[in-house]
Amino acid sequence: MTLQIPKKLVIASRESRLALWQSEHVRDQLKALYPACDVQILGMTTRGDQILDRTLSKVGGKGLFVKELEAALLEGRADIAVHSSKDVPMDLPEGFMLAAFGVREDACDAFVSNHFAALDELPAGAVVGTSSLRREAQLRARYPHLQVAPLRGNVITRLAKHDQGEYQGIILAAAGLKRLGLGHRIRSLFDVTQSLPAPGQGALAIECRADRADLVELLAPLHDAATAACVRAERGLSRALSGSCQLPLAAYATTEAGQVWLRGLVASPDGQRVIRDELRGAAADPEGLGSRLAVRLRAAGAGEIIAALT
Repeated sequence: MTLQIPKKLVIASRESRLALWQSEHVRDQLKALYPACDVQILGMTTRGDQILDRTLSKVGGKGLFVKELEAALLEGRADIAVHSSKDVPMDLPEGFMLAAFGVREDACDAFVSNHFAALDELPAGAVVGTSSLRREAQLRARYPHLQVAPLRGNVITRLAKHDQGEYQGIILAAAGLKRLGLGHRIRSLFDVTQSLPAPGQGALAIECRADRADLVELLAPLHDAATAACVRAERGLSRALSGSCQLPLAAYATTEAGQVWLRGLVASPDGQRVIRDELRGAAADPEGLGSRLAVRLRAAGAGEIIAALT
């Protein structure tokens, strides 16, 4: 069947600099593939962008960043939405699908500081900013002598708060800094054994309505199978553990020799308990791999942590 190229394609996007970079990146790829198609971006402000005085875990979680974009898809004002995969809730509303995953950028967490080259250099009582319970729990486990303080806002806002002296250091996703041309702000990268990333961190996801098979075909050249297998394994683990912003949960997968190597972590928010495990499995069934690792983590003590938090 011949691929039908639409005359116009509209991308729903948040209006932060990083979100627009991501949407412009996808737009430019699509325009290169389909020069006759008019690819436009519909900028939108989401509730997640508006509520900056409370942590995500207290205001409703990651869905706050995608609901308005999904409404635009449902109403036909946009055809696709571009997200950072880690911002996409583990269970999509009925009628939506993730049609493609772009090649993954660096998935690691990054340390940013104007005065210190690494967390190990911070003195006792120094304040470290992060927006994530996952990062906070791992920080508290490894560096109990440091203070962890909430840090909300987009990447530019968080950097500005640090530059104003509110924090001695902050933790951000390396991918976002690199995509914005701010890689020079990174003082050091965390190895995944030091700070295991969030499910989907560093990978772009393109969402559309489930009844738009034409878009899946159109987006196929942008889809990276290895990234998709890894992110689906990570999301499968998180989904099986009822992963949300209220649970300090991390998951990171890589592919090697046709297999997916998935590492997972569940911690108590205070960092006193950290449960880790890993598993390898076929790339053909990444969600199943995630589910099996979830069973092992629950049995090792993650179930007790989850029960205490819910």
